[in-house]
Amino acid sequence: MSFHVSLVGRKNLSREIYRQIAHAILDGRLRPGDRLSPSRELADALDVSRMTVNVAYERLAGEGFVTSRQGAGTFVSDSVARVARRPAKPRSRGALQPRPVWQSIPVLDPFAQPAHYDFRSGLPDATLFPHRTWRRCVAQSLLTIGETAGVYGDPAGLDDLRAAIVRQIGFSRGVEASADDIIVTTGTQQALDLIARVLLSPGDTIAVEEPGYFLPGSLFNSMGLRVANVPVDKEGIVVAALPHRARAVYVTPSHQFPLAVAMTLRRRLALLAWAERNNAAIIEDDYDSEFRFGGRPLDPLQSIDAKGYVIYVGSFSKTMLPTLRLGFLIAPPSLRKALISAKFVSDWHTSGLAQGALARFMEEGGFARHVRKMTGIYRERQAMITDIVARDFAEHLELLPSEAGLHVAAFARTATVDQINQVLLRAADRRVAVQNFSTSITSSPVRTGLMLGYGAIPTRRIKQGLRLLRECFDES
Repeated sequence: MSFHVSLVGRKNLSREIYRQIAHAILDGRLRPGDRLSPSRELADALDVSRMTVNVAYERLAGEGFVTSRQGAGTFVSDSVARVARRPAKPRSRGALQPRPVWQSIPVLDPFAQPAHYDFRSGLPDATLFPHRTWRRCVAQSLLTIGETAGVYGDPAGLDDLRAAIVRQIGFSRGVEASADDIIVTTGTQQALDLIARVLLSPGDTIAVEEPGYFLPGSLFNSMGLRVANVPVDKEGIVVAALPHRARAVYVTPSHQFPLAVAMTLRRRLALLAWAERNNAAIIEDDYDSEFRFGGRPLDPLQSIDAKGYVIYVGSFSKTMLPTLRLGFLIAPPSLRKALISAKFVSDWHTSGLAQGALARFMEEGGFARHVRKMTGIYRERQAMITDIVARDFAEHLELLPSEAGLHVAAFARTATVDQINQVLLRAADRRVAVQNFSTSITSSPVRTGLMLGYGAIPTRRIKQGLRLLRECFDES
C-alpha cells in the first residue's frame, strides 16, 4: 500500500518527501520492516522526477530511518524501534457537537471481563458450536459466490437463505410466510431500526416493556420517538396500561427479558385487539423461542394475527453465534417495499458470504441438529439452576417460572438494589459473573433481582458457581 505524501503548495519537494516519511516513521504510521514505495513508482504517483525522490530516500538512509536491500527495495530500519517516538500532534476536540440524546446513551460492554463461573444472560455456548461444519459451509459459500462477489446483492437478502428461514420457522414456530416476506438484517437492532424509520416519525410514541431490554428503548429514543414504559406481570405486558396514543409496541412474548415469563394466550389476544383498535404496530421479537424445555408452546403473535399488525423479528445470535450478526424480519405485504428501501439506504445488504454459509448450514440440516442438541444441554443446565436456587436461595430469592430461553430470573425477597450490587461485587471477586435487572432494563426496577444465564457456563461448573454465589449472600 502506498504511503500518502502531499506536495500541494510545497516548494522544496525532496525535503517535503523526506519530512513526511520521517514523521510517519517517528509516530508509528510506518513501522520497522515496512517497505517504502519504489522510487520510480512514488515519483510517478507524485508527478515529480525520480531524482527528487532519490534525494529524499538517500537522506532518510543517511540518518538511519531506512535501509536498502539489493533487489528487494527500501525498508524502514529495524533500529527505528529503539528511537523515542515523536509524540502525536494533539488533535482538536472539534467544534461539532452531537445531539444531547447521545450523551445519555452509554456504550456498555458487559462481557468484557471473562469469568470462570459465567451466569451472564444472552450468551450461547460457543464451545459447543460445530465450528468445523461451519468452516466448510463458509468455504463452500466462497466458491458459490464466484462471479457475483464483485457486485452488490439484494437488500432483502439471499434467496436461498430467505427460503431456508421460511422453512425453519414454519416448521419450528408455525409462522406462515413466504420467502418474499423475509428481509435479512444485521441482527435484531437493525431490524428495529428499519421498522421504526418506516413506520414512525419524531414525536410519535412507541411502547416498550418495563422491565425490558434497554437497547431498543435507547434506539427509539435516539430517533426522536417518545418511549412509553409499560409494566410486565406474570402474563406478559399489561395491555390495559398501553397508551392510546402509541403507534407501536415492542414486545418479547416468548421469553420476556429480563423476567423470562411467556405472554399468555389471553394477553396475546388482548394485545392484538389493542393494535386493531388503535391501528398500531406490534413488533414481536421472538427472543429465545428456539429453546423450549416444557409446557405447551404458544403460537407467535404473527401466526394468530389475521389483520397484518404484527412485524416478526428473529435473530441467530443465540442459536448460532452473536459475532455472525445475522437476523431477519417478517412484515405485512403493505410494508415490504418500504422496509427493503430502508435496508437499501441503510447498508444495502448484509454480508453475502455469511448469508450463503448460513443458507447451506440450514439446508444440510446442521442448524436443526445444533438447536436440538443445545436444547437438551440447556434443559439440563436450567433444571440444575432452578433446583439449586429453589433449595439453597429460598430465603434470598424468589424464582420466577420459566420454560424457555437461556436464563431464569429471580426477585430479591428483601435485599435492596445496593445490597444486590454488593453481592455481585463479592461474586466477581470469586470469578462468578451474574447480572442484576438494573444492568439491562429501561429504567429503575420496582423490585431488584438477578438473571442467571446458563448458556455460557459449562454444566460441570454450575454447582460450585452457585455455592460461591450463596456465600456472597451469606456475607451480606
